[in-house]
This record gives sequence, C-alpha cells and structure tokens, in this order.
Amino acid sequence: MQQQIIVSGVGGQGVILMTRFLAEAAMEEGCDILASETHGMAMRGGTVISHVKVGAFRSPLVRRGQADIGLFLQAPNLDIHGGLMKKGGLIFVNTAAAGDHLGIDATGLAKTAGSAVMANLVLLGFAVASCQLFCGIEAAERVVARISPPDKADMNMKAFRIGLAAK
Repeated sequence: MQQQIIVSGVGGQGVILMTRFLAEAAMEEGCDILASETHGMAMRGGTVISHVKVGAFRSPLVRRGQADIGLFLQAPNLDIHGGLMKKGGLIFVNTAAAGDHLGIDATGLAKTAGSAVMANLVLLGFAVASCQLFCGIEAAERVVARISPPDKADMNMKAFRIGLAAK
C-alpha cells in the first residue's frame, strides 16, 4: 500500500507526535516510510506541517494535489495546506463545523479524557477508525502504548480510544 499523508497544525498541538506515530505505525506494519517536518515557527505558535509517505517513494515531500489523507488539527489550516490534498482525498479535521471533510470536535473530546492537548490523539483515533489509513487498529494501539511517556500512557490511550469510538 502507498499513501501520502499530511499533518497540519500549529506549534504545541502535537503535529510532531502524530508524525512519529505514523512513522512507527508504518514500521509496525512492515511498510517503507519517509517523513519530513517543517516546524521552525512551532515555538511561537506558527504553522507546522509534516509530510508522511508510506510505501516506495523517493522524496519525502507531498506535492500539491497529491495527498491521499490530511490530518488537520485546526480548521483554518485547510486554507493554508488544503491545496496539497488530491481530489477525493480524505480530510480529517479537528472541528465541529460541517464541511467537505470528516470533522470531529477532537479538542472537546480530549477535554473529557483529561486534557485538551490530547486532541491530536483523538483525531488520530478517529482517522484510524475510518479504516482508510495504512494501519490497523491493533497495530495503532501498540504504537500509542509504545511511544507514550509512562506517566501519560493511560491518558494517551484513553484519548486515542475516544477517537476510535467517535466513528
């Protein structure tokens, strides 16, 4: 399977953790993986994007109109990075607003898990539950457990499972 994925947000929302999750999940599934991050302004709340390619690719960057899947941690980033999406690509957005995307109030749901900053894991769970990502639910749960710091492992898994159940 080949997939081109973008992860878009702002500094502090967990784009880098999501990218690590995708890379680890690809390795868990035995897939080739290339990833590239742009996060120079992340500490100032600037826009952050990661490019993830699963499968036999040569370049880590997703070109305009080529992303199969987009994970957007905030709806305004659709205006910034939406052009990377291919026609018919799946767009998962942290929003309660309707649109041409699959929306979920990941921030609101993360608060029920104990912290709004876990919205990234809720969004990941929601995307994995769609069965459109390259990885299965069991592999994804193993990766969440493995990459979570010990003191956050239970909360991270809870947030991820809230996203899974939101399908």
